[in-house]
Amino acid sequence: MTIWYESAGSGEPVVLLPSSAADAGMWDGQWDALAARFRVIRMDYRGFGRTPYEADGPYSDDGDVADVLAELGVERATLVGSSYGCRVALRLARLATRMVLMNPGSDLPETDDVRTFGAEEDRLLEAGDIEGAAELNARTWLGPAAGEETRRRVAAMQRHAFGMQLAADPELPQFEGEYDLDKIRVPALIVTGSYDLPYFRESARHLADRLEGAELVELEWAGHLPALERPEEVTRLLLDYL
Repeated sequence: MTIWYESAGSGEPVVLLPSSAADAGMWDGQWDALAARFRVIRMDYRGFGRTPYEADGPYSDDGDVADVLAELGVERATLVGSSYGCRVALRLARLATRMVLMNPGSDLPETDDVRTFGAEEDRLLEAGDIEGAAELNARTWLGPAAGEETRRRVAAMQRHAFGMQLAADPELPQFEGEYDLDKIRVPALIVTGSYDLPYFRESARHLADRLEGAELVELEWAGHLPALERPEEVTRLLLDYL
């Protein structure tokens, strides 16, 4: 199984972990600026972007990321996650020198807003309405700062991922690694958006309270995917922190 990845630049490694509402292309707006200062690495999870949805046995996304880093000879790195990518980063905290967690979920119980979204997405997919499910994701995860072109792009990334994943028969045997917040001892910048769903805003505050030495930043203009909504501002935020 080949995981698609890209690496550019030199210096301290910085790994960009995408949301499951997008793919590695979500970091296009930050890529060149980060590559000018760091060795920057990004990849697509299985069933997203340019990585096929295939597996010879049980797998995990964090295991795939760890394998890519080992192939590149990277032992420690700054891990920058968006949404689901934050969960991957937390599972890989043993490899982190520091972390940036943008709009993370957490171990808090899911709230009504997340359950309502998931039920509607499931309903659309079960009805075969991939287009509707993709549009639902773009509508839910992007805040008002996102332009129409960005909304079309997120919908296209989701449409592509749904197409690959729904074509698999049977569903791939994926498992999730574990993490213990009390054992994570690396600096972390935690970012939340004022227009994100309440569950993710609560999760960001929860992680900021639980992780030793964490710093919380709230972006008043942001929804769930600020790296796509205002790329230049997020690039400056990352460069300032890194």
